[in-house]
Amino acid sequence: MKRLAICPGTFDPITNGHIDIVKRSLRIFDEVIVAVATNPKKRPLFDINRRIELIKKSLQGLDRIKIEAFDCLLVDYVRKRGGVAIVRGLRAVSDFEYELQMALMNRRLDSEIETVFMMPSEEYSFLSSTMIKEIASYGGSLEGLVPEVVAEALREIFGAGRCNEE
Repeated sequence: MKRLAICPGTFDPITNGHIDIVKRSLRIFDEVIVAVATNPKKRPLFDINRRIELIKKSLQGLDRIKIEAFDCLLVDYVRKRGGVAIVRGLRAVSDFEYELQMALMNRRLDSEIETVFMMPSEEYSFLSSTMIKEIASYGGSLEGLVPEVVAEALREIFGAGRCNEE
């Protein structure tokens, strides 16, 4: 039986931390779907199609990965796709409480789907998409934090950044 994992998120934008978790998930699972959420509570910088495009370009060359959008309850999506696990990254203790609540609720909704928590590599343990957008808005360097295609997309939106404009 193929072990399929779902790695969900808004990925607005995808970071090297996300990519680290996806790549390491492939060591455990036969296939990973990067499931891009259309979260109505969030106001994304990039629309869903642009996020999927950036993710595809960022993960180009990796086998056993699919990128899909979803807009339903996560456990319903995982069940529909035939997944056995949800993969979530934990950067710090501050992430744990929220992620634990979500994992317990998902287990209550479907006890057959496991949640697997993965710690990012140390070099990415501080990264978040929110932080990336803030750095980009001020024209800070994104080198080593996001793929170049993402950095370019952010520069298209923010230009040189607020502090670097004349």
